[in-house]
Amino acid sequence: MSEGDPARPVVVVAHRGPVSFVDVDGDREMRRGAGGLVTALRGLRGYLEDGVWVCAALSDADRAAVADSGDKPFEVDGGYRVRMVALDPDEHHRFYAIIANPILWFIQHYLWDLSNAPDITGNEIEAFEHGYVPINRAIGEAAAEEVERAGGRALVMIHDYHFYLVGPEIRRRCPDALVHHFIHIPWPQPDAWRVLPGWMRRRLIEGLLACDIVAFHTERFARNFVLTCRELLDLRVDMDSLTVDVGDRTVAARWYPISIDAADLEEQASGQEVDLEERRIENGRREFLILRVDRTDLSKNILRGFKAFDQLLDDHPELSGRVSFLALLQPSRQDVDEYVEYVERIRRLVADINLKHGNPEWQPISLQMGDALPRAMAAYRQYDVLVVNSVFDGMNLVAKEGVLLNRRNGVLVLSEHTGVHEELGAFALTVHPFDIQALADAMYAAIAMPQDERRTRLNACAAVVRGNDLAKWLRVQLDDLAVVEAGRAELNRSEVRSP
Repeated sequence: MSEGDPARPVVVVAHRGPVSFVDVDGDREMRRGAGGLVTALRGLRGYLEDGVWVCAALSDADRAAVADSGDKPFEVDGGYRVRMVALDPDEHHRFYAIIANPILWFIQHYLWDLSNAPDITGNEIEAFEHGYVPINRAIGEAAAEEVERAGGRALVMIHDYHFYLVGPEIRRRCPDALVHHFIHIPWPQPDAWRVLPGWMRRRLIEGLLACDIVAFHTERFARNFVLTCRELLDLRVDMDSLTVDVGDRTVAARWYPISIDAADLEEQASGQEVDLEERRIENGRREFLILRVDRTDLSKNILRGFKAFDQLLDDHPELSGRVSFLALLQPSRQDVDEYVEYVERIRRLVADINLKHGNPEWQPISLQMGDALPRAMAAYRQYDVLVVNSVFDGMNLVAKEGVLLNRRNGVLVLSEHTGVHEELGAFALTVHPFDIQALADAMYAAIAMPQDERRTRLNACAAVVRGNDLAKWLRVQLDDLAVVEAGRAELNRSEVRSP
């Protein structure tokens, strides 16, 4: 197997697909799939000529496309063959809104307030058994069918926390397949999983151990996974090689820090709409611009970022009227109560800070809700300080996008708990996500930093992003899978030679 010509066809498994469908005036239109994961996986399109992308049909228009295709793969723009799977809506709701989000997401980002939540009741158990399990089975069956269609020897690349139980379905039906599972969010320390009943957490972890490689963004996450297998499943592990013995198989934990498509991002940022948005920002900005671009996810730590800005203005009254904080936030998971409440808390805090520090000519914080990519790219160009203070993040691509597009020698203020900190931390101002005073001090240090130092830091960050590109991310994974394949072939030869 090699990057240019993999010996096996590729079957990608992800919750979202590379495209989605919408009904517009009675006509079905195809649109580019949303989300950072979909954007990253577009680098696989060169490997899908003999393979397929398996995903969920998430809208009525998606399900209509599935019906028209006869539940078979169909070709879409961009060089993909897509197999959308129509799922039972009630099962999908339990799978997504009760188990995947919030339970797994909250566990893996350390978000639970354990004195109050979660409560594992009959509702959660039913959601697991009659939501997460059957959805994983349906997606796994569709993926296995595509592997069988390819002769049973495909490379299956499963993505993220939605599908921890897909691996066993592939392994059961297609034992000759190579199975790789990439988890794009943090993997916490073992005790975090004790929130779940033993039978539930065991089933999830054993599901991942049906794969040949379980992959993460950082070495720390990979190490946590191996420790989880040792402490919660009592399996034999090797902490040096980061492997887990499962019967007669050895599963490897690996890490591959994902990046962005620099050329594609720069091309998108060169459009007229971005230029127009940048002029608007430039005309309305003050001397210094602090920026954050985030989904309103609890893991993003948005409230503490605003509290730190409030502290900055308290500590440095000379900045009154000279600095503004632009927050471009996309509402996230508004079908989950905790997220609805979080958005309201954000709005209230911003209003309080603006009332406290603002005046008729100047409002310290400009809070803008919505999904406006051109405005975000324009803001990336203009910031003096980019705040990424996540509680925990698997990677955080905002940091990489920002340093690539910035034109003002902007400084990255970066949480030590983000995956991207392993790559960019040396050139950013590192903060602890719970230390509000330190974050306020870092904002001030960034504003006061000499231009030469700012330029050096930004250029170093951008060089790292360009060097660790999507092609490298994919190539290293394929190289490791080639090693697995070679080891499997040698084992088969040894068995043939044995008397």
